[in-house]
Amino acid sequence: MDNGDSRRLVVISGRSGSGKSTALHVLEDLGFICIDNLPAGLLPALFNELGNSVDQDNSMIAVGIDARNLIGNLDQLAQILDKLRSGGIRCEVIFLDARTPVLIRRYSETRRKHPLSSLDIDLKQALALERDLLDPIASIADRQIDTSNMTLHQLRDLVKKQIVPDTGGDMAILFHSFGYKHGVPLDADFVFDIRCLPNPYWKPELRRLTGRDSDVIAFLESQPDVAAMLADLIGYFTRWLPRYVASNRSYLTIAIGCTGGQHRSVYFANRLYEHFRAQYPTSQVHHRELSDHNTNTTD
Repeated sequence: MDNGDSRRLVVISGRSGSGKSTALHVLEDLGFICIDNLPAGLLPALFNELGNSVDQDNSMIAVGIDARNLIGNLDQLAQILDKLRSGGIRCEVIFLDARTPVLIRRYSETRRKHPLSSLDIDLKQALALERDLLDPIASIADRQIDTSNMTLHQLRDLVKKQIVPDTGGDMAILFHSFGYKHGVPLDADFVFDIRCLPNPYWKPELRRLTGRDSDVIAFLESQPDVAAMLADLIGYFTRWLPRYVASNRSYLTIAIGCTGGQHRSVYFANRLYEHFRAQYPTSQVHHRELSDHNTNTTD
């Protein structure tokens, strides 16, 4: 791991069921000292204590912070992190979340009890309360990750490659295809709507294929508007991505949306990834709707 990660604190937060434990386990495997469910006010003391007992120049700590024991502390987190940064510690806040129906389904599958639920507060109310309590953390997060459509493997891979990339100093870029009929990704920094482009769905022989398939690719590449928009997007990001790198931006999610997330957006996300991955080696591509492919989609 690059020495640029020395004296580093990563705060993992988010609503229960969004994948915080998974993210902490990945960081632990990558050499971080991980502590879950820590009150925010103890962060300076924790770093000082661990700094005295481990290599002071190479201490990497990841802390899970949630709503269980932080009422009254959350508003102070920004000031606490600023103080740690002034001491030379690289601090980042990662906020994980998912759509409420997804979290409810996850709880029903595991039969766990939400930490804020009670006889008077049902699961849906507890999730809403938790989101309100965690809003001060979400508002200062360096990166928000929507895990609604991610498998555990996909989340682990994203944490490993983007939060702790092998190449120090690189900006981690995620090219993310999605379908507007299923909602805009919660964690997108850029959203581009390509629903105005010719739609392979209306070709019966292409309807059940995806933007990964050669016949769909051939159809899209035969359309002048597709080539023009792709060239415009490549030109835009060729010019502006270096500016984000220069401003010390660590993460960027570029979302490309069509109607169903099956054909056009998949093709565009793949082409952008292929174009930029040499310059930005920690780039990734993710097709949200293909992990749960619906052949009746109206891309």
